[in-house]
Amino acid sequence: MTAETKTLSWANFLRENAFLLSLALIKLFVHIGVNARDSVFRDELYYIACGKHLAFGYVDHPPFIALMAALSRWLLGDSIFVLRLSAAFAGAAMVFITGLLARELGGKRFAQNLAALCALLAPIYLGIDSYFSMNAFDQLFWLLGAYLLVLLIKRESRGLWLAFGAVMGLGLMNKISLLFFGFGLSIGILLTPNRRWLLQPWIWLAGGIAFLIFLPHILWQALNGWPTLEFIHNASQYKNASLSPWEFIKSQILLAHPFLFPIWLAGLLWFFFNREGKRFRLLGWIYISAMTVFILKNGKPYYLAPAYTFLFAAGALIFESGIDILRQPWLKPALCTVLIAGGALSAPMAMPILPTDIFIRFNQIIGVESPREENHEMGVLPQFFADRYGWREMTLAISEVYNQLSPEDRRNCAILAENYGQAGAIDYFGRALGLPNAVCGHNNYFLWGPGDKSGDIAIVYGFSREDCEKSFEIVEQAALFTHPYVMPFENNKPIFLCRKIKKTIQELWPQTKHYI
Repeated sequence: MTAETKTLSWANFLRENAFLLSLALIKLFVHIGVNARDSVFRDELYYIACGKHLAFGYVDHPPFIALMAALSRWLLGDSIFVLRLSAAFAGAAMVFITGLLARELGGKRFAQNLAALCALLAPIYLGIDSYFSMNAFDQLFWLLGAYLLVLLIKRESRGLWLAFGAVMGLGLMNKISLLFFGFGLSIGILLTPNRRWLLQPWIWLAGGIAFLIFLPHILWQALNGWPTLEFIHNASQYKNASLSPWEFIKSQILLAHPFLFPIWLAGLLWFFFNREGKRFRLLGWIYISAMTVFILKNGKPYYLAPAYTFLFAAGALIFESGIDILRQPWLKPALCTVLIAGGALSAPMAMPILPTDIFIRFNQIIGVESPREENHEMGVLPQFFADRYGWREMTLAISEVYNQLSPEDRRNCAILAENYGQAGAIDYFGRALGLPNAVCGHNNYFLWGPGDKSGDIAIVYGFSREDCEKSFEIVEQAALFTHPYVMPFENNKPIFLCRKIKKTIQELWPQTKHYI
């Protein structure tokens, strides 16, 4: 291909996809703007810590997110703004590919742009892509899988099967919830004419590729006693909120935006009842199967979020064809205007774009309660926002206690934290304050061990006095951490200075394991 031909190809690509690319860039710049002024989220502190302990697995997630954290730190530093760039780019790619998927399903220009606009405006995607987490990449892997499946239905190709296997394998190394995509795919294949794939070698080769990519994590699980199974069981039984089927479905309408509900519902119906849509019906079965499992197994409502991209793509076709049949072209800009207005109204509920005091008043005026996901008492902020507050202040309070110790006591002092958010904050903010890394039995912190300090002198945070007195002979409350916006279970926490441990931390360590 000559240089002139390449230039023409790029020019045609840009011309063909100008609006989709514009929406993707809007998505990117929105998150970059928010990230520049936002504070750190609880899980981000944990992922940063995981990135400093690279392995093929962790108690509560596969290795992809830790590797991304390590690469981000190695390439650009460890600021939260830099860390979140990858999530912002993943969200922008999701918007663009959603439009491409609508094109492959048969949508013309308006359907493509409408599908991408839905992916841009959906509150769940605005929220997920506003911080660094597995979820930003999970929704992209689901979408790539759906896109490749549509291509395979239209034109079976060995190369596409290989790409599909690679996407599934990498997606599993990011988050095992992609197994539910695979489960739904299996159901869809069995219940549609695509069952013919089972008689061909390529689908099995794709499965083999995915398995080989995922195998290191399986081996890590086996070598470490299958900790993720214990984590999932405990979270389902004791942490996740129990929702009725109606509550779960209602939460889906809120997460994807009530204004977008007619579009994704139309997309789901298109897969099952439209003559052209039935060709791609297995995507509908993926949604139905995954939703059923999440309802039965007490999954969090946002677990189903990745599936809405392909429902938006299909639903956009219905609205495009309906408007064309009515021969009322003004309905297209009118529809987009209504959706944009609704998206702007809900955006402050998805991203921290308002000052906190203004957001609290806005939330009261709107009167829409965020879907309940965990069994915790709520504070003045929804948990998704509250988990961004207090970490630096908590670490500063602990450092003040630490710096009051003598030099010898500081050398021997261990800092014990109750959960990974607290431990991650101490590790992240505490370096500049001269604090040692935290010791914690929560999730993967347990596997990283107790360190080499005996605990004869320790600063203990997150535990009650009664808990401390079980292990130490001298327990003194040295400070109290309070913050107006944190979750209630993280508020009004005493900071204990404990001495004369009854057994060493190393001897007590097996009792500290806390997978949830």
